[in-house]
Amino acid sequence: MIEMDAAAFDHLVTDELDRLPDEVLDGLDNLVFVVEDRPEDGSLDLLGLYDGLALTERDRYGMGELPDRIIVYREPHLHVCDDVDELREEVHTTLVHEIAHFYGIDDERLHELGWA
Repeated sequence: MIEMDAAAFDHLVTDELDRLPDEVLDGLDNLVFVVEDRPEDGSLDLLGLYDGLALTERDRYGMGELPDRIIVYREPHLHVCDDVDELREEVHTTLVHEIAHFYGIDDERLHELGWA
């Protein structure tokens, strides 16, 4: 486990988002990235969450809808990582995993691809 304050973790998440290929980010529409300390249940088991309706499940998506969210949980990440390099790698994996859910890729397929 490592320690990192909220501001430093936010910066790390932003940095990892900036490192993702444009092809991954270009299709993201009406989506926000949020960092929270822990999931609502207080557990340390969940690293991230996609909160929204995947593109493959949308019938009609127009103006005025609240944005979908990708939530990255700080404390669970810090709990499972031993150093900053491992933390960066885990945040990267979490971002790719949750973005994949936005595009409609389920956990089974992510396991096959090595992103779960």
